[in-house]
Amino acid sequence: MKSQTKEFSIAAMTRALEVSRSGYHNWIKRLGRPEKDARLKVEVEAIFNQSRQTYGYRRIAIALSDKGIWVNEKTVRRVMKERNLRPKACRKFKSTTQSKHSLPVAENLMDRDFSASEPNQKWSQDITYIWTKEGWLYLAVVIDLYSRMVVGWSMSERMGQELVLDALTMAIWRRKRPRGVMVHSDRGSQYCSKDFQRLLREYAMVCSMSRKAECWDNAPTESFFHSLKVEWIYGENVFETRKEAIEKIFEYIESWYNTQRLHSTIGHVSPAEYEKGATSA
Repeated sequence: MKSQTKEFSIAAMTRALEVSRSGYHNWIKRLGRPEKDARLKVEVEAIFNQSRQTYGYRRIAIALSDKGIWVNEKTVRRVMKERNLRPKACRKFKSTTQSKHSLPVAENLMDRDFSASEPNQKWSQDITYIWTKEGWLYLAVVIDLYSRMVVGWSMSERMGQELVLDALTMAIWRRKRPRGVMVHSDRGSQYCSKDFQRLLREYAMVCSMSRKAECWDNAPTESFFHSLKVEWIYGENVFETRKEAIEKIFEYIESWYNTQRLHSTIGHVSPAEYEKGATSA
């Protein structure tokens, strides 16, 4: 029938051969499915590998739609199962908080309300650590809760106050010295230090601190550290040097997380794209 469509109508042929039109059209669709599936598998695997094998079927379906390929999540899940594409698993991490000190602490003004209606309204900050064969590397970050963008970061082999001062200073200058930002952290001695508190006062920033032993009081930053370690670090071999780790973490923050990674909290777009949409609205 397919080869005779130029000579005869589909209706005439289905009547003559006593077959249904729907049956014929379903057969035509099945003929094209293997080629379509092959293209879809290539696209799914490409997105999966671009995400460093971290995206599940939901994020991949969204990434496909951004490329103009419209398929439902069940289809993506089927393709991933056929190709044995499994996102990296979760791990639990230890706290780096040094809260046994006599320095004054601030109230928990954030109170787990991580929403923000505009940039530079609320920032969240914390410290984590990464093992290398040269020893520990410490990372401090500052995240804008409006877009979940990492606006400040610092890395060092020491976990002193300079680490968090450098991260906050980067955020302040990168965001063009905003004033009145609520800046939330844990009760670590670095954040309670006189120099850090002086920097907050200089820019009229409002200090907020988590309650003791309440990691959920700083959930957005904990979530970022979790993503960094699961998606970018623990799939690799142990870093030979701190320099190598610094380069890898820089790449994750600036070339992937801020600019490309789809973030569920902000509607499955990247932080940069979310802020771009806000400024163009």
